[in-house]
Amino acid sequence: MLLRITERGLYCEAGDFFIDPWQPVDRAVITHAHGDHARWGSRVYLGSREGEAVLRTRLGPGARIRSVEYGLPIDVNGVRISLHPAGHILGSAQVRVEHGGEVWVVSGDYKTEADPTCTPFEPVRCHTFVTESTFGLPIYRWQPDAEVFGEINAWWRANAQAGRASLLMGYALGKAQRLLAGLDPSIGPIFTHGAVERLNEDYRRTGIPLPETRYAGAEPRGTVWGGAMVVAPPSAMGTPWMRRFGATSTAFASGWMRMRGQRRRRSVDRGFVLSDHVDWPSLLGAIKETGAECVWVTHGYREPVVRWLRERGWQAQAIASRWEGESDEADVLPETAEAAEAEEPTPDLSS
Repeated sequence: MLLRITERGLYCEAGDFFIDPWQPVDRAVITHAHGDHARWGSRVYLGSREGEAVLRTRLGPGARIRSVEYGLPIDVNGVRISLHPAGHILGSAQVRVEHGGEVWVVSGDYKTEADPTCTPFEPVRCHTFVTESTFGLPIYRWQPDAEVFGEINAWWRANAQAGRASLLMGYALGKAQRLLAGLDPSIGPIFTHGAVERLNEDYRRTGIPLPETRYAGAEPRGTVWGGAMVVAPPSAMGTPWMRRFGATSTAFASGWMRMRGQRRRRSVDRGFVLSDHVDWPSLLGAIKETGAECVWVTHGYREPVVRWLRERGWQAQAIASRWEGESDEADVLPETAEAAEAEEPTPDLSS
């Protein structure tokens, strides 16, 4: 078996590396920079070139990161590794692992609908596919992006006409930038929470076009917020930070808004169904495109997906995870610490 689950996460013994480890390890191959996949403390990280800036922001300046272009194979102790677009957020990657004629692909988090803030998902053929199942139930089916952003901009426009600020909540890394890319700047000025603005800078440096934004925290007293759009992480909801904006309407953008009661639980006025994960039809379609005979299912609704696959002839099994997809995508930057300069260096992942 090329990969196996250990107490530190998914491990390749032949190459002696982990993929998205749960705890610090010597060699970590990272699918993307969300806090439930990129944990601080490993000695060496391998990630995509596209995601290098956001991964470094997340892990801190002391992290040893090697980045590679999508599709470029490298050899690690005789195991061939390549990263392929996952379409989840900027730099998100599927990890293809090949050894002894056996090919595994670890999806990380992914979506198959294209958006302008990251490279689109690319199906990768393999024998075993490790897939997320964050929204692995038939009820989860997404609207086209154009329809969702039409609803968001109509909500903003109505608020602006009423003299209210619009506070739109979305995860600081990935979701916030996707929201910004879909906004209509002609409606009014766009402000951001500091956690969002810091990552916007990484997106812009990577070449992703975003509308002009202003850091809300730098605005002087007396700023008129009526008509403005403010994009912030969900962690800002209900905090003193929100008081500055006066009359507001609040909204949350997430796949979880598909479920009745989520808007009330989040204490927001509106809920927009927009996810950076595959919905049910896209999940099944992605699995089929890999040509895999064996499927490991992790995150979210594992058992329903496993049951559906087994009934149709796949070898499928649920595997443990310490995280549950979108609900665990951190709103704030994970903790960092000073680099351990005195530690013995670990061989580069390009060896």
